[in-house]
This record gives sequence, structure tokens and C-alpha cells, in this order.
Amino acid sequence: MTLSRALTLAIASTFLVPQLAFAHVGLGDTHDALHGFSHPLSGVDHILAMVSVGLLAANLGGRAIWAVPASFVAMMVIGGVLGMAGFNVPLTEVGIGVSVLVLGSIIALSVRLPVSIAMALAATFAIFHGFAHGAEMPENTSGLLFASGFVVSTILLHGIGIALGMGIMSLSQAASHMTMKIGGGAIALVGVALVTGVI
Repeated sequence: MTLSRALTLAIASTFLVPQLAFAHVGLGDTHDALHGFSHPLSGVDHILAMVSVGLLAANLGGRAIWAVPASFVAMMVIGGVLGMAGFNVPLTEVGIGVSVLVLGSIIALSVRLPVSIAMALAATFAIFHGFAHGAEMPENTSGLLFASGFVVSTILLHGIGIALGMGIMSLSQAASHMTMKIGGGAIALVGVALVTGVI
């Protein structure tokens, strides 16, 4: 099985996870996990940042394909725990906006970061995203189930970014470069709008 087919299968299978997890309609646990799953999908800032992590990982290739998203998910969970516990992470919304701006710019400019730097960057931004998820968790919700929901959702978004990146890179070099430049530039512009409070 090729890597692109394996990624497609992995992404498709993640769509089944919520259906299995939420099969018992009306139970509190399903409500908790569903809240967590839907939270990263509720804002363009989270969606663009997480898809961008996947795009960046695909651009770097090799072990970055799993290492960069894994570093994001690990630190996002820590950020989520901080949010659930009531700690304060200053400038969370600014950090989230900056993550979209920086990741989009890296993609647009085709910056070749060392994998360790890309992991550290993704992990830093993940703290802000995770904190936002945890801090906005409903009070009557199970933290573990809520966290498992937003982890699955985040992995799905990373997988979409990786699949998009690999698809784009399968184009001709000129077309691939131009597509990444335009897509990354558009993401960066949204980041500017987020940081400046336009959106």
C-alpha cells in the first residue's frame, strides 16, 4: 500500500470514529466527546492552523510527516489540561492568530525548517490551541472525553493537511510551488486578520 493510499484510508477511518463513539444518543458521555470533537471545527483559526501543520509536515517529508503533527497533539493536550484546570495562558487569542500567520507564511515562502524546529514551533502553537479548547469546555462535561474528542478532530485536520500537501506535491514542480505559495499566502492573510482583530 502506498503512503498516499494509507493516508486516505486513515483519514476516511477517522470519520467512523465519531459515529462509533456517539452511537448511544442521549447519554452524557457522548455529549462530552461530541463537544470536544466539534470544538476545533468551530473556528477558522483552529481549522487553518491544524491543516497548516499537516501541510508543513507533508512539505518537509520523511519523519516530519508524523513527528510534527504528533508534537502538536501532545502539547495541545497539555494546553487543554491547563485550560480545564483554570490556569491562565496569556495572549491565547493572539497566539492562535500568530500560529495561522506564521504557519501560512512558512508554507507560502517554502521555508525548509529542520524537523526539530518545525516540531518545536508546532508544539508552541499547540499550547494556545489546546488551552482555548480546555478553557471553553462546558462545566458539566467530562474532561477526558472532551479531550479525546478534540484530539480525534485535530488528528483528522492534520491528516487532511498531509493529504492535501502530498496531492499538491504530486503536481509539476511549478504548479506545486505556485499552489503552495497561493494557499499559504491566503492562510497568512487570515492570520493577519485574526491578529489585528478584523475577524
